[in-house]
Amino acid sequence: MNPDDDLPPGDNLPPTDAAAALRLIQDQQVATARRLEPDARLVYWPWGVAWLVGFGLLFLRFSPDDRVLLRLPDWLPLTALFALLVLAGAVQAVASARAYGQVTGDSSRRGIWYGCSWALGQVSVYAALGRVTEYLPPDLATLLWSATAVGLTGALHMAGGAIWLDRDLFRLGVWISVINLAGTFAGPGWHALVIAVAGGGGILVAGTLASLRQRHQP
Repeated sequence: MNPDDDLPPGDNLPPTDAAAALRLIQDQQVATARRLEPDARLVYWPWGVAWLVGFGLLFLRFSPDDRVLLRLPDWLPLTALFALLVLAGAVQAVASARAYGQVTGDSSRRGIWYGCSWALGQVSVYAALGRVTEYLPPDLATLLWSATAVGLTGALHMAGGAIWLDRDLFRLGVWISVINLAGTFAGPGWHALVIAVAGGGGILVAGTLASLRQRHQP
């Protein structure tokens, strides 16, 4: 007995039409690409929330002209910011590992090297800042930490966009760099507000748009 006898005619046969075969190939390519692409929401949104909440707390505690809009322990805003950034990095790492775990070759090496540049770049910058900021007033020390970290993030986003020819990632890096400059010139307190609203909000918007594009891929 043929095991395919119970199937409706044509269900167990390859497409006989060239156009149908091409559509089948394209559908398989799209399905594979989606499986190998991390969910944009898990890549962008954790960082957006971290910036919105973390820098928002910095603004509320260390507002311009030494004002305090929300009484918090001095250590809390920076501690919360760093904790949220670590959590965001962990979420992105897990999402990327699940998506790219089956990818080998040049793409895999680019991703690994790019991730190493993030880790080593941040550690190097923070180590240098730790030796300098103790000689600065608290408001300027906070501004130096924030502006340097955000500036490094913008530069690495642009580098990632150049590596993968990703216009959206490059544009986000440009946006982060521009608002970082604006906030730095505005001064202590204002920088945190600019980065919280325009930076964190911008990342959330970028993640939303990228997620919509993923859903509506042809």
